Amino acid sequence: MIKFQPRLEPSRWMTWGSPIFAILLTMLFSSLIFVALGVSPAKAFDVFIIQPLSDSYNLGELAVKAAPLLLCATGLALCYRANIWNIGAEGQLLVGALAGSWMALKATEQSGPSWLVLTLLVGCVAGMLWAAIPTLLYHLFRTNVILTTIMLNYIGMYLLLWAVHGPLIDPTGFGFPQSAMFADPVLLPTLTDSGRASISIVIAVICALGAGLLLYRTLPGFKMRVYGADESAAKYAGFNGNKIVWGVMLTAGALAGFAGVAEVTGPIGQLVPQVSPGYGYAAIIVAYLGRLNPFGVIIASFFMGILYLGSDLAQIDLGIPTAVTGLFQGMLLFTLLASDFLIHNRLVWGHSGQAAEH
Repeated sequence: MIKFQPRLEPSRWMTWGSPIFAILLTMLFSSLIFVALGVSPAKAFDVFIIQPLSDSYNLGELAVKAAPLLLCATGLALCYRANIWNIGAEGQLLVGALAGSWMALKATEQSGPSWLVLTLLVGCVAGMLWAAIPTLLYHLFRTNVILTTIMLNYIGMYLLLWAVHGPLIDPTGFGFPQSAMFADPVLLPTLTDSGRASISIVIAVICALGAGLLLYRTLPGFKMRVYGADESAAKYAGFNGNKIVWGVMLTAGALAGFAGVAEVTGPIGQLVPQVSPGYGYAAIIVAYLGRLNPFGVIIASFFMGILYLGSDLAQIDLGIPTAVTGLFQGMLLFTLLASDFLIHNRLVWGHSGQAAEH
């Protein structure tokens, strides 16, 4: 008979090694899928992993994919370290994109640089307000944060669809569900003249580094970690749980809202229904792949960005549907959670009660 017994102290080496093990398992399972699709695994991994790093243009596109992932995952990592299960980064991103687009469409070619700053602030505030809804419901009625944030994702998506089919639709766009192109003063500066990557990736990295310093080098970060590890101990120590919950949720909302408005004022240049291919959901995997550490999240974001970019290349070069990316993400999350479970639990064989680590 097989049972599981909690480990007294999980190995630090295993904790950081489990993402690598999960990636290797995902690659193994993916190879079987490629074989079933009649594609050489070596060729598939070359397209998915090597080609996105092959030239400067692809590196710029990688930055485009990684920026919103990094912003959303940084906020989620803070929430999860405080044991607040915010699943609403996708909705907060979409609402940030919607509110920022509303402001950007009011700008003209004669608008000053301050209009871009105002547009970005509106997107951040919109994301914060969207995150404030489930936080307020949690404090007033003790609602489940997971359920409320997921439901608000769908509300945010349909609000955006309503806007691009209605009040924000381009009057000269022949009925296509999209806004007019934004004026140049409200577009984020790009890193290069030939690429689409904007300064949002630089801001995202700075935010992640700042979040890491906050988490590990400040008193609020210490309170956050204690609250997440043991809420009763945090309350006994006099830490204000309400401030911690509101702080991490509003921070996550602001970062996701900025990710949304940075997409529409950056590589897209207008509001379209396809603002996000699921960045807010993928950011959950990124946060765990980075071990809920903002420094690790930076690396994990670029890895997930490689998968997104590789999926686009694979669709062109190999004829593989982009849905394979979602399959990879699901397998990666499953193997990562399985690895984490074995890190914190050991197998107990037979009836003797003696534990053997595996």
